[in-house]
Amino acid sequence: MTQISLALSKSVLYKTYDSSPKIKQIVDSLQQAEQKIQLNGLIGSSLSFVVQSLFKKTEKPFLIILNDKEEAAYYLNDLEQMIGDEDVLFYPGSYRRPYQIEDTDNANVLLRAEVLNRINSRKKPAIIVTYPEALFEKVVTRKELDKNTLKVTVGDQISIDFINEVLFEYEFKRVDFITEPGEFSVRGGIVDVFSFSNDNPYRIEFFGNEVDSIRSFDVETQLSIEKQKKITIIPNVENKFFQENRESFLEYINNQTVLFIQDTDSLFSKLDRLFAKATEIFENLNATVNHVAPNQLFLNQVEFIKKSLDFSVVELSSKPIYKTKKAFDFYIKPQPSFNKQFDLLLNNLNDNHFNGYQNYLFCSNEAQAKRFHDIFESLDEENSENIRKQYNTIVFPIYQGFIDEENQLACYTDHQIFERYHKFSIKNAISKKQNITLKELTTLSVGDYVTHIDHGIGKFGGLQKIQVEGKTQEAIKLVYADNDIVYVSIHSLYKISKYNGKDGTPPKIYKVGSNAWKILKQKTKARVKHIAFNLIQLYAKRRLEKGFQFAPDSYLQNELESSFIYEDTPDQIKSTAEVKADMESDRPMDRLVCGDVGFGKTEVAIRAAFKAVDNSKQVAVLVPTTILAYQHYRTFSERLAAMPVSVGYLNRFRTAKQKAETLKQLAEGKLDIVIGTHQLVNKNVVFKDLGLLIVDEEQKFGVNVKDKLKTIAANVDTLTLTATPIPRTLQFSLMAARDLSVITTPPPNRYPIETNVVGFSEETIRDAISYEIQRNGQVFFINNRIENIKEVAGMIQRLVPDARVGIGHGQMDGAKLEELMLAFMNGEFDVLVATTIIESGLDVPNANTIFINNANNFGLSDLHQMRGRVGRSNKKAFCYFICPPYSAMTDDARKRIQALEQFSELGSGFNIAMKDLEIRGAGDLLGGEQSGFINEIGFDTYQKIMNEAIDELKENEFKDLYENEDSGVEKEYVKDLQIDTDFELLFSDEYINNVTERLSLYNELGDVKNEGELVVFQNKLIDRFGPMPPRANALMNSIRIKWIATKVGIEKLVMKKGKMIGYFVADQNSDFYTSKRFHQVIQFVQKNSTICVMKEKQTPAGLRLLLTFENVKTTRRALELMEMLGKD
Repeated sequence: MTQISLALSKSVLYKTYDSSPKIKQIVDSLQQAEQKIQLNGLIGSSLSFVVQSLFKKTEKPFLIILNDKEEAAYYLNDLEQMIGDEDVLFYPGSYRRPYQIEDTDNANVLLRAEVLNRINSRKKPAIIVTYPEALFEKVVTRKELDKNTLKVTVGDQISIDFINEVLFEYEFKRVDFITEPGEFSVRGGIVDVFSFSNDNPYRIEFFGNEVDSIRSFDVETQLSIEKQKKITIIPNVENKFFQENRESFLEYINNQTVLFIQDTDSLFSKLDRLFAKATEIFENLNATVNHVAPNQLFLNQVEFIKKSLDFSVVELSSKPIYKTKKAFDFYIKPQPSFNKQFDLLLNNLNDNHFNGYQNYLFCSNEAQAKRFHDIFESLDEENSENIRKQYNTIVFPIYQGFIDEENQLACYTDHQIFERYHKFSIKNAISKKQNITLKELTTLSVGDYVTHIDHGIGKFGGLQKIQVEGKTQEAIKLVYADNDIVYVSIHSLYKISKYNGKDGTPPKIYKVGSNAWKILKQKTKARVKHIAFNLIQLYAKRRLEKGFQFAPDSYLQNELESSFIYEDTPDQIKSTAEVKADMESDRPMDRLVCGDVGFGKTEVAIRAAFKAVDNSKQVAVLVPTTILAYQHYRTFSERLAAMPVSVGYLNRFRTAKQKAETLKQLAEGKLDIVIGTHQLVNKNVVFKDLGLLIVDEEQKFGVNVKDKLKTIAANVDTLTLTATPIPRTLQFSLMAARDLSVITTPPPNRYPIETNVVGFSEETIRDAISYEIQRNGQVFFINNRIENIKEVAGMIQRLVPDARVGIGHGQMDGAKLEELMLAFMNGEFDVLVATTIIESGLDVPNANTIFINNANNFGLSDLHQMRGRVGRSNKKAFCYFICPPYSAMTDDARKRIQALEQFSELGSGFNIAMKDLEIRGAGDLLGGEQSGFINEIGFDTYQKIMNEAIDELKENEFKDLYENEDSGVEKEYVKDLQIDTDFELLFSDEYINNVTERLSLYNELGDVKNEGELVVFQNKLIDRFGPMPPRANALMNSIRIKWIATKVGIEKLVMKKGKMIGYFVADQNSDFYTSKRFHQVIQFVQKNSTICVMKEKQTPAGLRLLLTFENVKTTRRALELMEMLGKD
């Protein structure tokens, strides 16, 4: 369906409402002031259509008050799509609980300030969508806000000092780089400031004392987004500073505003309930601190009603509470439910069409629209042409479908038909925590151990300016044994890396120039080569074997995929496609799907499993724990209930008779999918025709189970799922011995889990548990000692008397434990106190708070897995690690907990695996004997050596295996080029004054591979730090020179005293000297004998061939000459 027809169907729908006589009457009555009217019968998204028509016609501001935040968010999304984001604003509450000032949600404060700012700026009217909790809080008065708003316009004459002072007065914090509202930074002529009135911070660039340009920029990349003419900077409106005089939101808004109230009765009672709660909290507050009374901060029912009488009010409930002058009835029915029976749906559309109704199917994306066409076509192929005429699909997700009898419209939504979960999205400002990235784990701080590939392990001494023949250079200082100092030029940053070995034991520091390091490197390489050789051989064998080639997707497969209740994330679609492509090729699949806990890996597995069964093969699913086997059995059975598939499971809770029966069915081929713990690899399990092996939570299996698997599944397609890949497998997939799909995008509507590290405090436990129970959630409490688990449960019962508490641990009888878990899944009790038996995959969407007692005693991947048990629905989840104070923990434990605090956002499983490598020491990567080496040379260096070893194997022993992969690529003769120069190549302090930032930029510059990336890098610098000074430009040129020199075969380049000398490859027997490349160089020298000379020279290291260019005074000249030389 094309865009044009899409716009057409939308405008037809809008017109229907715009031109309806009823709407005209409502508009007329709203033109008079203080009207109270009632609209009855607006169901689902029909409300959105009516509101958008009224808004266009009345041209007044609207305030729409819905029952709760979720409903508000859904209608907000509807209206945003109909009217545009510009004129629809969301007005949320700012707290999690009243008087918990430190518990304000920065993202919400920002949205609130945006709304206030918009009303204040008196632009054209807008629709504000809100809910009782938000109205309950009073707001700063208009006068106060005006007084505290700083307006900046391009061309203004103001000094940076003045802005600096004003921002301090507004209680803004000065930082190096801003990450959240209320911060600012000054760098040279650039001021960055994050105002509370905008989603993104602003960057103001000065020219002297004049504002030269203003642009908004992105916090994560620190890069500009768009130019602004003028901006307003607002302080935190929820600040204590503004508490003295506040007014209700109704006093703040324009008196022309029309209030729409979804359910007046519930609004009033909610305001009173909230007010009572606030009063109660206020009375229990500590009397020594002076707190502001609730009636100054919050709004109760009486005050709201009194004020609302001055406005026009439209009530949407069936019983009006205000004295309404007029009532309008709408005849609208909700969308019927079809229980996914598409023939019923088709008949219904037929009937509607026959009765003169227009059918509209609202789809969330093109694919869904296509899916409807396909499904209807397969149901009734003869009439498919006629059927197409009976309905219109519109890509336009709305909240709920409806049937409008007056206007003869039937509007159905795809998510209700497919019974999927429809998500809402609210703009969410970035919270501080997410800016800690992997980059920071690898950044160096003074005193860290680093490995230099040529000199061994030393200590990092920071960035230093050094004088080279009277010119300033910047270099990295490394300190070696006996206080020898090595300066590493910023051009060779790639040679050093942070040392990651076992924790706690400082590595041996080498003497510069000793042979010990060289010997160690060679030894390591030999060992790695030996191990890698065996692995590649195994892999090669697999690649050469023929596996089963699965057929392309069938109609049933599409049916299964469209019935998934959530929307697929892009990564999920990609992973599914990759898995299917592997299955359809004739090579045995060996793929690792690495996705965070709860990111839909299981769904990918179910689709793959179904594909196998669809091709009449059997599937084995191997899981680490008994509970998980049962849970997967449930998940698979539920997802595949409508399909002709039989699912069975084996675990230690099944009786001998049940087991025997399952095994018999397997051998006879009557059972399609079997799910089991490691019993599946026993000798007595026989498959009739195994086609796919799925290994879940791979990190839990020991090596011997995995090796047994290899024998079962030599040529069976294997799919491995894991949230935190264990280092060894991580290595393996990085090595290309298996294919890796990573799912990092969280499913829509999952929030990051808020992670808190707390001491053991009964109060915290009580508050968190009762908060969770209040919102009808459930709580996990992990306590890994069986001895005192009953006391812990007793304590919880004492703290929260009305909670229902259950206890579960691994020593219970199988059937009992299973019963308990089921009862918890079905919500029969509120708190489950358990040992870590839950960490492997128990799925309780309703559990959104987890406590982990003595968290310092768990491993990182365990903690991450356990934390992933919560936050599986669209509610905010909390995780509390209870541990002793940091000072009492071991270093290891402290680092683990901090790593988890850093990675609270979704999708961090992969990062956690990386961090785990760093903490556990890189241990046993390719089998036991490796760890010794890794500790001696550090993990990154080990990886470098490993990659070199693998390259060598590919070039020599396994040449034929990799032959077709690398052909057509020009061989590289120079791996690393040394530059020795007296040009000043650096970022000066005046340009970038933060040392860590400079170091990280040098590092980033070292990774730039080509001109395109370099241009991006330069623009980024200019954007963040202003125009580039000459020395920084020279540095950019030197990078370009380096690329060409490497290509031409120069190993060392000296640019000193106006000369540029290039040394060619040192190895006299290298096939470089017979290559086309070298031939071109010779020709160039013959043609240009005036500017360059080539000669041989005896050096201490043997005979070298070198090329000299005279009178090279600038990097620009050097680059010109190089470009001439490098032309093809």
